[in-house]
Amino acid sequence: MNIKILGTGCPSCKRLESNVLLALQAMNKEAEVEKVTDIKAIMSYQVMATPALVLDGKVLFAGRVPSVELLKEMLK
Repeated sequence: MNIKILGTGCPSCKRLESNVLLALQAMNKEAEVEKVTDIKAIMSYQVMATPALVLDGKVLFAGRVPSVELLKEMLK
């Protein structure tokens, strides 16, 4: 599983990263988690707002920080 967190490093981006790591830990799952901060790379995913979460190349959401519980559902 490859997870990309798209964002420039704002507090919401950091909170998303933390929530993703907590969800993975709670599920006892391992994944490659990558932070993408380069604007051109973020734009290549055609998201209009950050933070955004990309799972195995597919954008799951953008512009919000879901709860750990919701992330656990999304990452099943």
